[in-house]
This record gives sequence, C-alpha cells and structure tokens, in this order.
Amino acid sequence: MRALLVQGCDASVLLVSANGTAERDAAPNKPSLRGFEVIDAAKAAVEKSCARTVSCADIVAFAARDSINLTGQAAYQVPSGRRDGNFSLDQDALNNLPPPTFTAQQLVDRFANKTLTAEEMVILSGAHTVGRSFCSSFLARIWNNTTATVDTGLSPAYAALLQALCPSSPNAATTTAVDPTTPAVLDNNYYKLLSLNLGLFFSDNQLRTNATLNTSVNSFAANETLWKQKFVAAMVKMGNIEVLTGTQGEIRLNCSVVNNRSSVAAPEIHHYYSGSTASIKEIATS
Repeated sequence: MRALLVQGCDASVLLVSANGTAERDAAPNKPSLRGFEVIDAAKAAVEKSCARTVSCADIVAFAARDSINLTGQAAYQVPSGRRDGNFSLDQDALNNLPPPTFTAQQLVDRFANKTLTAEEMVILSGAHTVGRSFCSSFLARIWNNTTATVDTGLSPAYAALLQALCPSSPNAATTTAVDPTTPAVLDNNYYKLLSLNLGLFFSDNQLRTNATLNTSVNSFAANETLWKQKFVAAMVKMGNIEVLTGTQGEIRLNCSVVNNRSSVAAPEIHHYYSGSTASIKEIATS
C-alpha cells in the first residue's frame, strides 16, 4: 500500500540507488518495508517463461492480491498491463506517505491527494491487522524522553507491555505485532481493538476519536464481510492510481534497476490494461 501512495502502481519502490536516495531508502520504508527478494524471485521465474512481457508493477499487484487471499481468504481480480517507472526518489516517499503521527484531518487530506476518500482511508488502514512495527513508530506514545508516559488514547495496560518491550532508548531492531491478537490473519480485529484503546499508532487512534471516521470503524468492527468486500475494492482502486501503460515507462528485466537500453534491443511487448487474473505461479508455468 505504501508504494502505491507515492507515484502510483509503477514499481518505483523496487529500484535500488547506489547513493541511497531511492524510495526504499526513505525513513518511512527503511527498514520496515521488506520482501523485495520475493518479488525478485517471482520476476526471475516469469522472465524464464515469458520474457519481457510482465512488468514488476503487475507482479507487485498480483503479489498483494495473493497475500490478501492467503491471509484473509479474500479473492479478487486484478487488471494487468501496467508498466514500470524509471525513476525513484526518497523525497517522494517522504512527501506522500502518511506517518504514524498524523491527525485524522492530515490522513484524510493525504489520501485525498491520491483520489481516495475518507472511508477508503479507514478501509485501507485495516491492513494494520497484519504486520509488525518498530518501536520508533509509537515511542512518543509511551515515553516522554526517559519518563514513562501514556497517550490518553492508549490502554495503560497495553502501554506497560509496550514500555517493557521498548524502553526509552530501544534496540533499533525490536518490533512488535501491530495487531497483538491475530497478527498473521487479515481480519477486522484491527477495528475491534481501536474501541479498546489498543490501536498501536497515534494515527490509528485518530480513526476512533474522529466522529465521522469512527462511524466507519464501528461498521467494520461489526461486519468483517463488509470490510473485506470494501477492502479488496479499495486495493483494486489503488492499483489503478497513476498507472503507466502503452509506451510509457518500460518493462524492467530486473526489478531493482532500470533497463540498459542496449539490453532491450528486441521490441518490448506493450501490454495494455486487460483483465488478467492469473496468479504469479500460473504466469510462470504457463
């Protein structure tokens, strides 16, 4: 999701910079954004079977879809035909990705910049039901310098557990599950936790304290099926943001670097937005 809020679905977050100034090097992404090797492996397999045809951007979209289905049994179709961007800047990530310190209005405004509604922001925030966070993302909620302090929107008991895990000067590598009860399952538990003051980030709690956003929170807490239906629809919408097609961009041969022009002597096959729903495995073995 973070990658799509920068330049859209163009795989720019996968590019590596020799001087550490690519999107993946920006503070919101490093070191929390991982799994690049999974995309690289998928791309290598696809290139063996279907060279210079499937973009890294499409593989990212397919991987997101497959992971959502694996963790939440929520299947959906993803259009294919995206092409890859050929530049990546850390400043773009800093300027576009919402930090965990954002207020409700800042969250709404940031998502609106990418044509996403306030409700869709709440829907997509439910992705916090899976994954882990470094202490630095919530340290200010439990410590005031070296003095223990608890954000009023955080359960004191939960804060005590977090303080034990993350002292005021924590190990930089320490992480905790964002959803402490079902951390590996894509479900609506994130919304249920918010009402108990168990939202890990300040920005999570903002969804509860804002009356308009909290209406959506309560709705999704009560109806997991509804949330999943809206979640996959929002993911498809995100996958359509600022997409490159036709002769725009390129189809990278290696997801971490732009193509060397001399290595693409043969014409690339220009795939336009279609309705392919094949999984990465199916593409690689077809």
